Amino acid sequence: MPRERSLSGTIPSMETSHEVLTDNTIIIVLGASGDLAKKKTFPALFALFRQDFLPRRVQIVGYARTKMDHDEFLKRATSYIKNADAPEIADKLEKFKAILSYASGSYDEGESFDKLNKHLAEIESGYQTKESHRLFYLALPPSVFIPVAKNLKEHCYSKGGVNRIIVEKPFGKDLDSSRELLGALKQYWSEEETFRIDHYLGKEMVKNILVLRFANIALGAAWDKNSVSSVQITFKEPFGTEGRGGYFDEFGIVRDVMQNHLLQVLSILTMERPVSFAAEDIRDEKVKVLRSIPPIERSDVLLGQYVSANGKPGYLDDDTVPPNSTCPTFAACTLWIHNPRWEGVPFIMKAGKALNEAKVEVRIQFKDVTQGIFKDIARNEFVIRIQPNEAVYLKCNTKIPGLYTRAIPAEMDFTYKKRFSDAYIPEAYEALILDALRGDHSNFVRHDELDVAWKIFTPLLHWIEGKQGPSPKPVPYAYGSRGPKELDAFIAKYGYKRNNDAYFWPVTNVAAL
Repeated sequence: MPRERSLSGTIPSMETSHEVLTDNTIIIVLGASGDLAKKKTFPALFALFRQDFLPRRVQIVGYARTKMDHDEFLKRATSYIKNADAPEIADKLEKFKAILSYASGSYDEGESFDKLNKHLAEIESGYQTKESHRLFYLALPPSVFIPVAKNLKEHCYSKGGVNRIIVEKPFGKDLDSSRELLGALKQYWSEEETFRIDHYLGKEMVKNILVLRFANIALGAAWDKNSVSSVQITFKEPFGTEGRGGYFDEFGIVRDVMQNHLLQVLSILTMERPVSFAAEDIRDEKVKVLRSIPPIERSDVLLGQYVSANGKPGYLDDDTVPPNSTCPTFAACTLWIHNPRWEGVPFIMKAGKALNEAKVEVRIQFKDVTQGIFKDIARNEFVIRIQPNEAVYLKCNTKIPGLYTRAIPAEMDFTYKKRFSDAYIPEAYEALILDALRGDHSNFVRHDELDVAWKIFTPLLHWIEGKQGPSPKPVPYAYGSRGPKELDAFIAKYGYKRNNDAYFWPVTNVAAL
């Protein structure tokens, strides 16, 4: 595996005490016929293969219940690879296809996994050494996690090398179901062997938060309750359920986005400085700050559900959604961290479907300047745009050029497409699969971290689902809007001040770059 260059002034790669899989490795993708594997897993594996980041002599085996021949599997596995016909990609793609193979079978029968193991053993017989490693990727629904994990351990576990298993979210539906799932997995796979993916931890801008916070003393000095007024973490999608309402109605926006993705971002934003970049040191600090957050109060919650507008159907117009469903498609929740750094600072999470744009960002608003020579001046805001158009910008006040002294808000703009015009920004799954091959748990969710996350959100989820009395009725909002009309008042009650000059960061100017 290529060794990363160490550039002056950069942080070192995350430390790991585990073996890096550089040779004689088989990557087994279970659920290989599903959407996740087609759209994310196989394209990520190809991107790593194309850049020579996969182990030497690697083989990739797909496994699913679907019966298909080799050509059909190759067609599915490569159907979402971009620019496949481009000359610089086509040749590499043919070499990638040569390391792919497929086996079909059930998820709950040992005989099927015996056949899979026989296929893996045939591949390994061509290795020059007896040592061979297996990385199992479960691109599967949680309903089959346990039987698959059990059968892999009992029938496909390599006796002559390293075994690792990657598990996709959701990890349960609440605290009790999560503990049950974790307990069952631990019967077969150790914590060291298990890699629980939350793909937000692989996003470039989320990984950059550690550097922004701890490699810049100017930012670190203002990163606490003395300077920060409020923090917003926002997730917006411009589309609705689009015929997948049956699945979404089972989980809802809080469980689907907030309890995992946004809470992970919050933990990195607020944790204390780790003693090193070793995985456990980082995850220790994340767990510490999450333990300082009590369960969310109902008074700190705003729930919404989109209705038809602009020619688009409402949530309840989706035939796959149960009639009269009260499942929220939008939620704003305020969390409080009871520790010396963050006491009294509101952390407002917002997530919704069928909104006016696609965006994920963190917005840190600072307190007012001391009154005196400046009055009614815009507050500073530090914004981390996670997607799209990755950027970091500081909204600050500056003097308008001329003979008069007048301050207006402007931005110190660090847009990735401007600063790193030729840089390749990897997809989250590329980074995380590579981390798993390296044995680096830094960007994966530890069992106790998951447990405390569910403690924060389970009471709210049980209230929404009517397990503690009648379910709350979400307020309606129009498809394509910013969200419920009550949102501005909800945010304002936590002290957020919207700039009177209607300032907007000119993100559109990067579109042509």
